[in-house]
Amino acid sequence: MTDTDVDDTVTVGGWAKRCYMTGRAVMDTTLRPYDLGSTQWYILWHLANFGPAVQRDLGRKLELERATLSGVVITLVRKGLVAQSAEDADQRQRLLTLTEAGQTLWDRLPDLSFIHDAAFGAIDPSDLAVTIRVLRAATENLQTLLRKD
Repeated sequence: MTDTDVDDTVTVGGWAKRCYMTGRAVMDTTLRPYDLGSTQWYILWHLANFGPAVQRDLGRKLELERATLSGVVITLVRKGLVAQSAEDADQRQRLLTLTEAGQTLWDRLPDLSFIHDAAFGAIDPSDLAVTIRVLRAATENLQTLLRKD
C-alpha cells in the first residue's frame, strides 16, 4: 500500500459505513419474513409513530431521494400497507397514511432494538457520546459545505 492508497478499514468513514451496512443487513434479514425492507420499515415506523405525513416532508425527514421514496411508497401502497391521498392544504401533495393492514403488520413486527443493543450495548456510554459528538460535527461541517454550492 502506498501513501496515496486509503484503507477504508482504518478510516472513520470506512468504519461508519461498515457499521451502518452491517446493521442494515441484520435489519433486512430480520424483516425478510415479513416481506419488508429497511426503507419500507422506516416509512411504516414514521407513520405508526407520528401519524399521516405529506410524502415530500417524509422524504426530507428520512433523507430519502424523491425517486427512492416514490418507488418505496408505490410498493407499500400496492401491498395495501399505506394509503396515498391528496393533502387537504395542497391537492398536489400526497398524504401518506398507515392502513388498517399496515397497522396490523406493524403490530406484528419484531422489536428491532436488539440491533442497537447488539452493536452498542457493551460500549461505554461516554465513548458513545464522543462518537455521536464527532459524527454530528462532521455531518454539520459537510452540510455547511453543501449549502455553499
